[in-house]
Amino acid sequence: RNDALTAPARHQLNEYLSGKRKGFSLPLKPEGTTFQKSVWHELLKIPYGITTTYTTIATAIGNAKACRAVGRAVGANPIFIIIPCHRVIGSSGKLTGFAYGLDVKRFLLGCEGSYGSSM
Repeated sequence: RNDALTAPARHQLNEYLSGKRKGFSLPLKPEGTTFQKSVWHELLKIPYGITTTYTTIATAIGNAKACRAVGRAVGANPIFIIIPCHRVIGSSGKLTGFAYGLDVKRFLLGCEGSYGSSM
């Protein structure tokens, strides 16, 4: 356990959950494939309070047909909330799979006031 990282992460998460923080300033080095890292990098670009789709992310990384692969990479995100995978919804506007359950996803989007606001 790295207290130099966990203390700021805990503090920033508490601020986020209480509505006092809209972004994180933590050194992130998630391990994954090159493809996964490119998807996670795109997730970091989604602004607080905004949702986007798997198709939009696939297009942003240069492969508009890779929606399912993007979905798998989003699902493999090792640092949820901080890398905001909860901001990705289905192209129909509905909430879709989330490793921690749709109730958690709905809660996080509700904290941001973002369900229904899209990129």
